[in-house]
Amino acid sequence: MTERSGAEELSRSCHVPVLVAEVLQWLEVQPGQTIVDGTVGGGGHSAAILQRLGPGGTLVGLDRDRQMLGRAGAVLEFPNCYLHQESYASLDKVLAADARIPKTVDAILLDLGVSSDQLADSSRGFGFEHDGCLDLRFDTSQGYPAAEWLAKVDEGELEACLRKWGEEPDSRRIAAAIVARQRVKPVLSGRALADVVLETVGRRRGRRHPATRVFQALRIAVNQELVHLEKALADILPTCLASGGRIVVISFHSLEDRIVKQAFQDQEIWMALSSGPIRPSPREQRVNPRSRSARLRTAVRM
Repeated sequence: MTERSGAEELSRSCHVPVLVAEVLQWLEVQPGQTIVDGTVGGGGHSAAILQRLGPGGTLVGLDRDRQMLGRAGAVLEFPNCYLHQESYASLDKVLAADARIPKTVDAILLDLGVSSDQLADSSRGFGFEHDGCLDLRFDTSQGYPAAEWLAKVDEGELEACLRKWGEEPDSRRIAAAIVARQRVKPVLSGRALADVVLETVGRRRGRRHPATRVFQALRIAVNQELVHLEKALADILPTCLASGGRIVVISFHSLEDRIVKQAFQDQEIWMALSSGPIRPSPREQRVNPRSRSARLRTAVRM
């Protein structure tokens, strides 16, 4: 469990949560329930859920990123809200260890996107324009930074990472360029990595920066994101969610969405509630451009 105190609390989140009305609708939030926000981030979704839960309900907020928990704590100062620095794939351990929380819950939310706060943090390497360390970890006490991995990886393994987890069409060229640059000067920052990609493939059509898929692939690799998602949907969350309980998952790229879609096809565990992904409205996409890639899927625990 993390304490909501110290300097981290003082800076509230600048992140704008996506699909808030749709989350409340599909979770069917009712007063007195126990609901888990497995990726609490800056607390935007959780704040809206807590309003519906009322004083008799309970919200459990999890996040691997201690800094994000600090931001969430600044807006979730409620006696019925409990924050833990854990992955949603460890929800069973959290419920077992915290005596204040029921052992099964009524609904679960996962918002799998990277927050605006993380992208703006110059010390973590999530953004393309920052000179801070290319870290990319959510929990900086676990594993090792992306810059260290890049310093040791061979070209073949890097190419496979970019192709598999970034779905990068120029994975071979980019991997070769990164390895070649490492021999001259280590790639230590987000800006340095983005520059290598830009020099290799140039600008592309559309809004997306050419290094987007590369950063995605490295972030997935150092955080084992898809491993956590697959484990959670198949093994962990079904044991924590009451029969008839609802789950909502918001994904932001095809790899995540594919895993969620396939998991919800297991009719011994889940019954999908929508025939396809739910998208943000045109108005939300205009107001919050980062919502454009969001896909929401929802299911009931059988």
